[in-house]
Amino acid sequence: MLPETPPRVECGIFDYLCRNFLADFSIRQFSRIQGPLSFFYDSAKAEQYSNLETGLFKNYYMSYTTLNNRQSKPSYSTRARKASMLDPSLLVKEADHAMVERLYRSDRLISELPIDTRLKHSLTIKGYDRPTEIQDRTLETLMEGRDLLGIAQTGTGKTGAFLIPIIENLLYKRVNSYALIVVPTRELALQVEEEFKSMARELGLYSASFIGGTSINRDLQNLRRDTHVVIATPGRLLDLTDRRAIDLGKFKTLVLDEFDRMLDMGFIRDVNRILAGMSGRKHTMLFSATLDSTQQPMINTILKNPVIVKVTAGNSSADGIEQEVIRIKPGEDKFRVLQEMLAQSEFRKVLLFEETKHRVSRLCMKLNNAGIKADQIHGNKSQNARQNALKAFKQGRIQVLVATDVASRGLDVSDISHVINYQVPQTHDSYIHRIGRTGRAGKVGKAYTFVA
Repeated sequence: MLPETPPRVECGIFDYLCRNFLADFSIRQFSRIQGPLSFFYDSAKAEQYSNLETGLFKNYYMSYTTLNNRQSKPSYSTRARKASMLDPSLLVKEADHAMVERLYRSDRLISELPIDTRLKHSLTIKGYDRPTEIQDRTLETLMEGRDLLGIAQTGTGKTGAFLIPIIENLLYKRVNSYALIVVPTRELALQVEEEFKSMARELGLYSASFIGGTSINRDLQNLRRDTHVVIATPGRLLDLTDRRAIDLGKFKTLVLDEFDRMLDMGFIRDVNRILAGMSGRKHTMLFSATLDSTQQPMINTILKNPVIVKVTAGNSSADGIEQEVIRIKPGEDKFRVLQEMLAQSEFRKVLLFEETKHRVSRLCMKLNNAGIKADQIHGNKSQNARQNALKAFKQGRIQVLVATDVASRGLDVSDISHVINYQVPQTHDSYIHRIGRTGRAGKVGKAYTFVA
């Protein structure tokens, strides 16, 4: 067993990991790391950030510079995660059906937008009829090169809001390494790249995504080709920068998608390094569904005289989602309650959140053992496993996808019937992003949270 309070350890990283984390990490992936690393014990923080693309856990490797300037915190499952202090009353809300019926409808068609005819044609093929509200209100501002802070609920077209002006500018000035889009999770990076490719089809514009859990050698090969737009998670981006495979100074445009997560303590060092390296940056866009007021000083240093567009306040959940709590009585079998819910026909495609990777694995196993088809996504799963699980969920081959917060951003599944929080989330922002996976595109969604 691990000691109650493990002592601080200073030794060679390769030796330490071989002796203590052999079950979780590949020795081969650490073979190039050099120098000492100091470890400190804080399982709650380690668990939180290992679900994202940051810290030692982001890709199972770190760049030389990042490694030598960062303290990473391993996760020991023997220490319980602290209980959420979130008020359950905030998790109850009736859907505003009238609001759903009053969906925003732009006064102009895609064909009437002030963009290149070729791009209009591409968007029409994709099925675009009119721009969404966030797209409509930001297009001209972004085409003029103004910095922008955009707040809009998930599923409202934020990705298109920054991709359309980027593509428009590239059609008139094809520049390699023109735009850099930085996102917090692998799934979101792949979603953004897929959206770019569908919009830029037959336009002669090229993108590349660089994320953890994939071959670094393949990334190096891809960088030899023309690349107008780079989409990346911070860890892999900085690793490629340290290898001098990417020159941040060449990028003119920066997008921080889900910027509220990008500017929290798990990413802030990486973001500062990226900003410092972008000496040629002329245009910056920040987009998210939530806005943390404590981050305003940092936002002020990133953006210059920005235009602020808020489709939502940035601190409340979507009005089109029916929200309820499920109170578990003393002695009541929580899993049995979940089983009974999932047995109902309306629970056809359910996104189920747990707080840690280990709890996700256990809950997924219990569901499958109970005859409920389920798969899982979390930071310890390989990228192929995560993509296969997501594909099975989209295609309806599984009823339940169990996940950590890694799935609360960038999970583009249009018909999720329910979101269930098996535990009360740690923060209200996390709750907003989680339940935003349902009730998309004008549909009414349902979200439940278990409360002991």
